[in-house]
Amino acid sequence: MGYIRSILAAFLVLALVGCSSPSFFRASSLSSNIQDVNVTSIVISKKNRRMYLFDGKTVLRSYKIGLGSEPVGDKKVQGDGKTPEGLYYIDRKNPKSRYYLSLGISYPNSADKAEAQALGKSPGGDIFIHGEDTKPHFFKRDWTAGCIAVKNREIREIYALVKVGTPILIHP
Repeated sequence: MGYIRSILAAFLVLALVGCSSPSFFRASSLSSNIQDVNVTSIVISKKNRRMYLFDGKTVLRSYKIGLGSEPVGDKKVQGDGKTPEGLYYIDRKNPKSRYYLSLGISYPNSADKAEAQALGKSPGGDIFIHGEDTKPHFFKRDWTAGCIAVKNREIREIYALVKVGTPILIHP
C-alpha cells in the first residue's frame, strides 16, 4: 500500500510541476481570457526589435521581432529591404501565409506612394507581421523583405488577439 501511495504522490508532484510551468500559464491564460483581451493598438520599436500590443496605455504583450534585411531607415521603394515607419493599420488576416499566419499592414499609404513616385519607383507592398520561414534563420536577426517576423507560437497568439482595423505605429 505504501508503494502505491508513493507512486501516486510522485504523479501528483509531476502533474503540479507541469501545470505550474510558464508555458501552461501562457496557454491557459490565452485560451480562457482571450475574450477579455482588447488590443487597441500595436507599437513597433525597430531600434529595440520589439513589438508591443496595447489596450489603451497598458502593454498587454511584448515580443522580440525580426525586420527587413536593411532595418535602418524608412521603406522608400520596392526591394529596398526596409521595414516602413509611420502610422498604418492592420488591413487583413492571412490564415494561409507562407510564413504560418500573417497580418497585413496597410503600407503603402498615400504619402508613401507619393514619395516613391517622386523617385520614379514603386513603393512596394505586401508588408506583414508574420511567423517563421520554413528555412531556419538561426544566425540572421533581420531576414525579411521588409516585414515584421515573430516566432510561430507568437503569431498564433497575435493573430487571435488583433482585429482588422487595429492601428500600428512603427517607430525607427
